[in-house]
Amino acid sequence: MAEMRLNKIIADAGITSRRGADELIMDGRVSVDGFICRELGAKFDPQMVKVMVDGETITRSLTKSYLVLHKPKGVLSTMFDPEGRPSLADFIDLRKERLFHVGRLDKDSEGLILLTNDGDLTFRATHPSFGLEKTYIIEFDGKLPVGAEKTLLKGIELEDGIGRVLSFKQLSPQWLEVTIHEGRYHIIRRLMEAVDVTVLRLIRTNFGPISLGDTPEGRWRDLNAGELANLQKALDL
Repeated sequence: MAEMRLNKIIADAGITSRRGADELIMDGRVSVDGFICRELGAKFDPQMVKVMVDGETITRSLTKSYLVLHKPKGVLSTMFDPEGRPSLADFIDLRKERLFHVGRLDKDSEGLILLTNDGDLTFRATHPSFGLEKTYIIEFDGKLPVGAEKTLLKGIELEDGIGRVLSFKQLSPQWLEVTIHEGRYHIIRRLMEAVDVTVLRLIRTNFGPISLGDTPEGRWRDLNAGELANLQKALDL
């Protein structure tokens, strides 16, 4: 078999994304045939070497899985929490393959999160250059401040740069819908705070072409063929 980059070998095993694999490599947590490898560009034939992460031998996953999970509020966007707090893995215990999450939702947010063992898809779906749009509905307290929509669409100077929404729609007196293309930390909550909107609930309903639909809270479903094809097309895969 042809040689491939070490981070892709790790991603193909469903350990993490390529970006996450680079971090593992730099941290000295990856060994090849018993020797720690910190070279990000290193290439190997996965059939000819033994790759270990944290002392555990990894195996390439030839069958790819793609799930939509409706994350409840109070659940961490991680596959394991050393403190025993609720995590994503608690909801997919029936799945035998190793899966990891595509992006994050903060603990107090709800809604759609993708889970997969496809490292290439995860890498692209979380890379800013592809700019997948994410749609959220927001329940807020009180009255929507005058000019909030215009300000959010124009952009707001935050501590880490300009933030803006791509679209804004008030669905009812207490609910609104916004779309963004970035995934900076707490970006929606910080934008709402900047225009004096008090967020009560934040629910992600769409991730790129994928919709949460009627997936119940705390439950998951496999992407259908059409959804997967649309997602791969959006990511040029």
